[in-house]
Amino acid sequence: MMKLRKLTSDKELWDSFVEYIDDAIAKQHKTLEQTVEMPMIYKLQGSIACLRRMKYLRDELNSNANKSAE
Repeated sequence: MMKLRKLTSDKELWDSFVEYIDDAIAKQHKTLEQTVEMPMIYKLQGSIACLRRMKYLRDELNSNANKSAE
């Protein structure tokens, strides 16, 4: 958890990470729009969901830290 805290507490590093995630999501969306095979569509949807969850990692860590402090 401490290694993740380093990522989430450094604003410049975090912003770069989120930008990378946004780019990856955009690429997945483009591929999703061009795909016709259902198994690949499901795979891409799962990938996008996972990437979006990573964008909220900071909030999740802060929430867990607040619960631990109580």
